[in-house]
Amino acid sequence: MVKDVCKTFHPNTVNEQIALYNVNVRMREGDFITLIGGNGAGKSTLLNCVAGVYGVDRGTILIDNSDVTRLPEHKRAAVLGRVFQDPMMGTAANMGIEENLALAYRRGLRRGLKWGITRRERELYREQLKWLGLGLEDRLNDKVGLLSGGQRQALTLLMATLKKPKLLLLDEHTAALDPKTAQKVLEITERLVKENNLTTLMVTHNMRDAIKHGNRLIMMHEGRIILDIEGEEKKKLTVEGLLRRFGRISGEEFANDRALLS
Repeated sequence: MVKDVCKTFHPNTVNEQIALYNVNVRMREGDFITLIGGNGAGKSTLLNCVAGVYGVDRGTILIDNSDVTRLPEHKRAAVLGRVFQDPMMGTAANMGIEENLALAYRRGLRRGLKWGITRRERELYREQLKWLGLGLEDRLNDKVGLLSGGQRQALTLLMATLKKPKLLLLDEHTAALDPKTAQKVLEITERLVKENNLTTLMVTHNMRDAIKHGNRLIMMHEGRIILDIEGEEKKKLTVEGLLRRFGRISGEEFANDRALLS
């Protein structure tokens, strides 16, 4: 839950920018929220505040009913899964697929002298990779750097969800992929979220993806939440309808070429 969160960059200077102003989001268990807005709307700032990348000036952030507002980023990692826009982030390119999965699987555990991957772990990784439907289960020892962008992003998704995080953060995780690959990764995302009942916050610039995926859509403008749509209302939503609602509430036209042309 995000409660009354405020964030200002460069306060008391000529470059002062209010990024978030009294933002409130109550996330129910299993919610898959798509978060959209124009440039500078505050969506990435909100995600980074939840992740602990940025501290907040005021307000409270709760994850699974625990107050993490003052916890540094690395201490939130135990309850968070995160996938970035760049497919090169989130994995170790010079390590094998199964080694990357082992790092994710053992996150938060005490490390001893024994590093070897057990037979049981290997079977688990093979089973999870097979579920992706990309043929990676037969390439356990391949270096991750040899994978395509889509394969790597799918692997990163699997790594982020392997330990069933309390909250999954997706930061425009298909923006760097071609349209066909992006749709495949989104299908995998939807399946992983539903299969594991993961509470998820997905930042996207693509209006159609924001409408199609998830059970709830939040739209931001100038650091505030201006729309929060779910259920049957979201299912009936269209891009044109969303633009009209944005215009009525903000008094402006939606100005973001990436969102409109996607």
